[in-house]
This record gives sequence, C-alpha cells and structure tokens, in this order.
Amino acid sequence: MKNLPEINRRHALAGMGAAAATAATWRPLWAQTVAPITIVINQSPWFDSFRRTVELYESETGNRVELDVNPFAGSLEKQRNSVRANEGQYDILIMNSGWFTEMYAGGFVAPITDIDPGFKLDPKVYTLGDTVYYNAEKKTVTADGKLMSVPVQPNIPMLYYRGDLYAEAGLEAPATFAELEENARRFHEPPQRYGIVQRGARGPHTVAYDFYPYLYGHGGGIFRDQSSGDYTVTLNSPEGREALEYYIRLAREAGHPKTAAMDQAEVVQSIVTGQAAHVMMVIAAWSQMDDPNKSAVVDKVEWGPPPSLPGLPTAPGLGHWLAGIAHNIPDERKRAAVEFLRWFQTKEAQLTTAEAGGIPVHAAVYDEPIADEHRYRWMKPLAQALPHAVNIYQFPEASEVIAVLELGLNRAIAGEISAVESLNGMADEIHAIMDKHQYDTSQIEPL
Repeated sequence: MKNLPEINRRHALAGMGAAAATAATWRPLWAQTVAPITIVINQSPWFDSFRRTVELYESETGNRVELDVNPFAGSLEKQRNSVRANEGQYDILIMNSGWFTEMYAGGFVAPITDIDPGFKLDPKVYTLGDTVYYNAEKKTVTADGKLMSVPVQPNIPMLYYRGDLYAEAGLEAPATFAELEENARRFHEPPQRYGIVQRGARGPHTVAYDFYPYLYGHGGGIFRDQSSGDYTVTLNSPEGREALEYYIRLAREAGHPKTAAMDQAEVVQSIVTGQAAHVMMVIAAWSQMDDPNKSAVVDKVEWGPPPSLPGLPTAPGLGHWLAGIAHNIPDERKRAAVEFLRWFQTKEAQLTTAEAGGIPVHAAVYDEPIADEHRYRWMKPLAQALPHAVNIYQFPEASEVIAVLELGLNRAIAGEISAVESLNGMADEIHAIMDKHQYDTSQIEPL
C-alpha cells in the first residue's frame, strides 16, 4: 500500500504544511520508526474506506501496514487460529460484535493500556455500549474494565428510504413501525418495486442482525438483563412474537417474495436498482447509493433511525467492528499496533474515513461542515441513532446463540414453521446453551 488515495488529496494537499507543524501534537515523533504490522480484516462495504485511511497513515508516518483481507467467516477463523499459536501471525484483529467478547474473555487480546499505560481513548470516540472495555472479574463489558480495543466501524442498521417518493407523497420519514408498514404498502408495486426488501437468509450473522432493531424496537430482547448477569431467556415474550410476526407480515404483504433467500448483497442491489422503496441495513452501504456506476437512484435515497413502537426509542443492534491487539506477538509489534490505533482514533483520521466512504467513530466529525453536505446526508440521522444502539451480546459464546437465531428466524420467514414455534424453539435452544456454559439462566412461559 503506497499511494495516497485521490479522495484524500483535497485536505492532504491543503494541509500538508500545517500537518508537518502539528504532527507532534497528535502522534509521537518516534512513530516514523515503528515495526511493520499486519491487520486481519473482513471484506465488507466499508473496507475500502478503511484501506484508504490506512494508506494515509502510511503516507503521513512512513510506517508499513499489511492488510490480510478475508470473507466474514474466514476472518474469524484466521483470528482464532492466530491467537492460539505460539506467535501470532496478525498484530491487529478487526473483531465483529459477534465475537469480540470471545477474544476478550479468552485472553487473546492484550489490554492497550498494559502495552502503553499512557494511551488514552479520545473522549469523543464512541465507546459503543462500552464494548471497548472488559472487566475480567465480572466477565462482562463495562466502563470500569480495561481498555481492550478501539472502534473501527460503528456499524448499525439504518432505515434507507426513497426520499423522492416521500417528497411526491408529502410524507415524513417513518418514526414508528405502523408508519413504516403503511408507507411500505403505499409504495408496493411488484414486481417493478417492492415496498420493503428485508434480509432473511441464514448465515454467520445475517437475518438475526437485521431482526434486532425490530425485536428491541418492539420492547423485546433475547435476555432479561445481561449487564447484571441475568440470562433469563425472554426471546419468546409477547413483544418478541409481535416483532417477528410484524417482520414476516412486512415480507409477505409488502416485501420481496423471496425474502427467506435474501442476503445483504441482494438487499443492497434492490435499493440501488430502484426495486425497493425501503430497506433496513447497515449504514456501511451508504456510499453505494450515490455511486453512478452502481446506482440508478443517485440523490434519491434518504436515511432515518430504525422505527420503533410509540414511546420506545429507536433500538438498532450494534454490528460494529473493533480493533484489538493480539496477545501473542512480539513487544515491538504491539507498540507499533498501539501507534496505529493512536493515530486512527484522531478526528483528522476519522474525517479521512468519512471522506473515503466510511463511518467515523469520532463524534466531532458529525459536527463538521461535511455533515451538512448533500453527499453526507446520512450523518445527522446516524448521529441521532448511535446513542441508542444496543449491544446484543456480552458473553463469549455469542456465536452459538447467533447460530440458533439464524436457523430459527430463517425457517419462520420461509414459512416452514410459525412465528410461535420458531420463538419457543429458539428460546429452548438458547436456554440450553446458557445452562451448558453455567450462566444464571431460566425461561419464561412459552407462547
């Protein structure tokens, strides 16, 4: 990685002289001589912005960064293998919300302040439900734990909707599920256009992730209170039933006929080709909406926080990514990894991330003039939603629970089983998992 990306040229050239004078205020002078590092990362809609930000780091510091890019599941497998070796292959692990607690609890990630006691997380960086911290004694993520990672991608689902259709109909962005359903039905004109296209395919963290804002936005949840250690399974509550029946009804009456087979790529394709009036998906896909090489709806898509029931806040599930430093690498590589993270969390670096099509983790970027530009019209709605984002899992065996949800939700959406059968069955399996791992768990009455 050698060339400064074109998208950064504007502020890089304009500020080159100033950068030389101010560099020492936000990165140490010795950062020019740190060891090369390797980052293992997944291929995703936001990867290109991360790559371009890394290129700027290399250009400004002279340090070298190698990116090992993999599919979602492949990245996790490589991380698990590397952290269990005598010496790790990877220095920085880009960890998803579905497995970062596994890395924390297993001791596979070195606390950043153990490597450098002087390291401080920028106070304007989103801690995303305090998931950057881990308290080993309490076995949970909490602000009184050690700093384990730096946020890389504050990924949450947002409502994408056709602003041009809304303007023609004189409508405002839907704030409630009832409004979303009414508007989805209004714009449902199959097969030319579907009122809403949802993800329903089974995967490593696919349909479950897209269902979270519906579940929590209806006042439901998977467990009673993870923060206090109460893992009573509440998925099959009346609120859970209402949420899943709503999700299925939208799919059948205002959605795509093959919802059960729809994955993220198909959902993105549906909105950029003009075949969907609404989608609810990760904000990381925003840049594709206005890309004339990919989109037939340039300048027509708008964003809003996921709807919820009246009186309840929006509740997008965190599907974020965190950067942790592997425990089993030489000290010089650990120090080099710290310096990259020290630089990456700065407002300057995060502004570059935004300009490159990524989602900044630094709150101050959302107050910059860039947020008022039409191209970045997603930033202010995202800033409204981020404080309400829900950390779905706080335990290392989350992947086992996710697998149960993926199958159960997919079968219900496909019509193989009813919503009630799905919820009761998933609740039984999740309870068995939590009991097997000796958590304080029980079950509510089945539906």
